[in-house]
Amino acid sequence: MVENNEPPGHELSPQVEGGRPMSPPPKSLEQSIAETTRQMRHARGFTLSELASRVGVSRQMLSKIENAQTSASLATVDALAKALDIPVTSLFRAADYETQVVFSKAGQAPETVRRASNLGHRYQLLGQVIRHHGLFESLLVTLTEESQPFPLFQHMGSEFVYVVEGEMDYRHQETTFRMETGDGILFDAEGIHGPARIVQAPVRFLSVNVSEERPSDPHGVD
Repeated sequence: MVENNEPPGHELSPQVEGGRPMSPPPKSLEQSIAETTRQMRHARGFTLSELASRVGVSRQMLSKIENAQTSASLATVDALAKALDIPVTSLFRAADYETQVVFSKAGQAPETVRRASNLGHRYQLLGQVIRHHGLFESLLVTLTEESQPFPLFQHMGSEFVYVVEGEMDYRHQETTFRMETGDGILFDAEGIHGPARIVQAPVRFLSVNVSEERPSDPHGVD
């Protein structure tokens, strides 16, 4: 854990409103089964009548299932999965309240406030997915010649840093790596890490964080 005796600028800034893209609202079980059945039927090249015959229901019943107009019995759901050659759980996946997708349009990723924002570090949130087992988050970080001394970070999980533009020295524990455009580094994020020096500005790098924990901010103080 990082102690709280760091110099000014290391404090955690409040999260900017809208900085975390939200996932679509969860679907009902009927909607999930309807959507998956229709998609997989088309992918398998079955007509409505052909799939109905394989499942052992009428064409009218299958049509109602595909339009979320009725609740399929467990026996019918099992038969659907076997006819489509997919796991039964696939029919319910869209109803998982944690199912998320985040699309980041070029140049439109929302800015988010992090520990070093007030030191001239610009953070753009490219996407964040929170699951039962933890967190996956990607950030685009921009450093300029005006960026002030760099904070060092320490948090749970693993992190991957990939330099998109510029050149910098990046520190992990006691080792400093010279990173140029196209270089990447993967490390245990519990070790102290962060940019140590800008060599060629501006520096833009992709930071991908994966953690089994669910921290409020992997770039903050744990």
